[in-house]
Amino acid sequence: MRLPDLLRLSLGALTHHPGRSLLSALGIAVGVAAVILLTALGEGLHQFVLAEFTQFGTNLIAVSPGKTKTHGGAVGMFGSVRPLSLEDAQALRQVPQVQSVCPVVQGNAEVEGVGRSRRVTVYGVGPEFMQTFRMRIAAGSFLPADDLRSPRAFAVLGAKVRDELFAAENPLGALIRVGGQRYRVVGVMAAKGQVLGFDLDDTAFLPAARVLELFNREGLMEIDVAHDPQAKPERVQAGIERLLRARHGVDDFTATPQKQQLAVLDSVLSVLTFAVAALGSISLVVGGVGILTLMTISVSERTGEIGLLNALGARRSQIMALFLAEAAGLAALGGTVGLGLGLGLAQLLHIVLPALPVSLAWDYVAAALAVAVCIGLVAGVAPARRAARFDPVEALRAE
Repeated sequence: MRLPDLLRLSLGALTHHPGRSLLSALGIAVGVAAVILLTALGEGLHQFVLAEFTQFGTNLIAVSPGKTKTHGGAVGMFGSVRPLSLEDAQALRQVPQVQSVCPVVQGNAEVEGVGRSRRVTVYGVGPEFMQTFRMRIAAGSFLPADDLRSPRAFAVLGAKVRDELFAAENPLGALIRVGGQRYRVVGVMAAKGQVLGFDLDDTAFLPAARVLELFNREGLMEIDVAHDPQAKPERVQAGIERLLRARHGVDDFTATPQKQQLAVLDSVLSVLTFAVAALGSISLVVGGVGILTLMTISVSERTGEIGLLNALGARRSQIMALFLAEAAGLAALGGTVGLGLGLGLAQLLHIVLPALPVSLAWDYVAAALAVAVCIGLVAGVAPARRAARFDPVEALRAE
């Protein structure tokens, strides 16, 4: 049996019962579409989260109190022998290839101005906050480089806080109260929006020393260090650890390069994408059962045809290949329909819900199509072997 004859017979068998063939292929189509849609959501989430983390740059190293390797997690200032201090932050400027250092302490307080009040997130930071996190100022200026322990009572407002408290008025130079203490507004941040659920516009930025006093805290929550992008993070990290170890006497801190955090995050998100792909693949297995059922029925219905092929000299391998080609054809048909359906649904979802991160994972799309064909072949093996083993005389007699 020549290859063109085999393909013609296979195609004829599929088109002889078009409704039944389409229904069998539909299971594969649904499976492929499910894999494409779910992995598009998973990949979209993957890229969205990584983009959120990298918008402040990839040359950051976060220093937090507590030793992660010792305690199994960042235990904060309460688990630290010596809290991170403003002097620690200032000393880190000496580390080679460090460009800027920003101490960070955070809390929640009532902000009052021109007869209005609003409870916002208060960040205590240093004057190098803008350079460290690549933020922009919309009006005025950021906090000046004052004395470390006694900075002036200046404040910089987030875009939303400025709108809520001052509306159309110019806030620059105005006095506000934060936690009962008076501050003069020297700047307004450019609108940033939400980052991983945190609204960076609903904030007020104050000098770190004053926020430590405001919330009665002994140490900083974190020190963020921005280094030369061309420098190796491991070398800068080693320099930070040497300096702080010399100052504290023990390793009671954790320095984590952002690239290391991104690598861990990327690994977790990749597992998530794989998990949703595996979930969608369950439909492919169901589709394979449908193909197995159809091929079993087809073998039973075409006993006479199989006997005739045997009588005409067709080898068992050729008869088996005939039915495997039919199974693969069904799977390929379902995969093609599923591909169009999945791509269409992903595009529609992106149009209807533009805020939802959707990004096609082409490696999973190709894998879904390949798995669909493989499932079709596997589902066709048992019926094909049964057909190939028919005795030609008995097959013709049954007809």
